[in-house]
Amino acid sequence: MDFQTTKATMWQQFGAAIDMLEAAIRACPDRLWSEASTSPQHQPWYLAYHTLFWLDYYLADSKESYVSPPGHELTEFDPRGAYPERVYTKGQTLEYLEHGRQKCRRTIRDLTPEEAERHRDTRPELPFAEFLLYSMRHVQHHTAQLNLLLRQGGIEPPRWVSRPAIPLD
Repeated sequence: MDFQTTKATMWQQFGAAIDMLEAAIRACPDRLWSEASTSPQHQPWYLAYHTLFWLDYYLADSKESYVSPPGHELTEFDPRGAYPERVYTKGQTLEYLEHGRQKCRRTIRDLTPEEAERHRDTRPELPFAEFLLYSMRHVQHHTAQLNLLLRQGGIEPPRWVSRPAIPLD
């Protein structure tokens, strides 16, 4: 398999995972989005925010070079487990998702064989190509949690996505 095919395959799976996260966010009714009776870690808005923050950060070269989009906090770095000071709306979350989707797509599209083998400061023990798969698993994990919360709230979760809506090129 040549490197272009490998990149296209990687994007098809990662892009589909991001599309599934988007579908879960869109399917979440407002009554569940920031359910006050549960801790933030079990609220859809926070699960989505957490997932998107780490997707964005994991695509950076280093912690020092990482800049979050305007209006997004860096509480995920807090070792005490602090939560953002505000609830992000679905609209704000979907904007952050689009930022992450485009950043991920560009990263994979522009990936070189040398960059795929390089170890980035954000996860130095893994070559970057493997780290992209690690990050995709993180997106899938929290999308599954969101789908579970939807089911528990009486909402049918979105359907499986086989291929992303946006192609790599």
